[in-house]
Amino acid sequence: MTQAAVATPTTPSSLAYATPLADLDPSNPALFADFTMLDYFERLRREDPVHYCAKSAFGAYWSVTKFKDIMQVETHPEIYSSDSRSGGITIFDSNAAASLPMFIAMDPPRHDEQRKVVSPVVAPENLARLEAVIRERPAAALDALPVNEDFDWVSRVSINLTTQMLATLFDFPWQDRAQLSYWSDAATAVVGQGMIDSEEQRFGILMECAQYMTRLWNERLNSEPGNDLISMLAHDDRTRNMSPEEFLGNVILLIVGGNDTTRNSMTGSVLALNENADQYAKLAADPALIPSMISEAIRWQTPLAHMRRTATEDAVLGGKNIRKGDKVIMWYVSGNRDEEAIDQPNRFIIDRERVRQHLSFGFGIHRCVGNRLAEQQLRILWEELFKRWPKPMQIKVVGAPKRVPSPFVKGYESLMVRISA
Repeated sequence: MTQAAVATPTTPSSLAYATPLADLDPSNPALFADFTMLDYFERLRREDPVHYCAKSAFGAYWSVTKFKDIMQVETHPEIYSSDSRSGGITIFDSNAAASLPMFIAMDPPRHDEQRKVVSPVVAPENLARLEAVIRERPAAALDALPVNEDFDWVSRVSINLTTQMLATLFDFPWQDRAQLSYWSDAATAVVGQGMIDSEEQRFGILMECAQYMTRLWNERLNSEPGNDLISMLAHDDRTRNMSPEEFLGNVILLIVGGNDTTRNSMTGSVLALNENADQYAKLAADPALIPSMISEAIRWQTPLAHMRRTATEDAVLGGKNIRKGDKVIMWYVSGNRDEEAIDQPNRFIIDRERVRQHLSFGFGIHRCVGNRLAEQQLRILWEELFKRWPKPMQIKVVGAPKRVPSPFVKGYESLMVRISA
């Protein structure tokens, strides 16, 4: 499949506008692989912001594409459930990982109790303690990069750094840390799109993860409480008696949450600055804009394209009648390009006003628990990058990105770059 480096909603693909509105299915993984989905979402925002798709590879569902309507769903968890028993948080009904109980796929009060168990790892005081480690890791990784030759940014930087951070948060055996990104990719991959051929294969990989993590759980349970995620789950009364399925679900959640969002924003920020040379020059002239650029890159990238809810009762949303049991997909990737909520949303503007006004971390009770850690990792990475290569476009994208064929993880399989001396 041809990989497109840039697709602008102002020049829509003919298929997005030639297809009858009732037949539009923005969940098609091919749209995300070739980066044409923005055209579909632009049309839906204009013509049918709450849109019913009767037939897709993932069953019937509602697409919620405007910022205000997504906020309506996010702020009414009593109507729009995240519970895994109702369908969970992704469009995939049959995914063995998505169907597991985990705190993001729970409604209050269980969600609130379990979320509080792991939140200390990303509390401000712990992030301050982690600052030196977070800076040391990218410094070493960047110093090892080749100069004046092409290399894959995804594997050499993004996967490398996020896997190291995950290993630190889990106090995971360092020599086996590559397993963390492998389990994350296996949990979220679309069947038949390269990595996973069947749900049986996915289930087998998840069981390998379960066995490894259960061994760590037993070790931590019989030791003094530590400051890592496994120890926190093992020693807290609210989680120590979890079922094996619930433990695996929460482990997968924490792995994916700590891997995909940061990893793909690390890559997305490089691509966005290369596609917007004026913004790269602005950043090089004033590196104090790095925190603002990071927020804009996270909006621009939107590393998780959607979250799913299931209606617990009949409701009206955007003038449409949602029925009890209906699958409701909040397309963050569309809400982050909503012209009514964000000024010039199709432009990458690193010093825009209200730069943190975006949906990439979700909103309400399910807002990403690790959002500050993600921002911290990205900020430090770019601070270290500019220490070494301070000139505009010194990190140059030299090939079209290969994108993940998934309507959930909006990410990259590879991005070839070259650093000029």
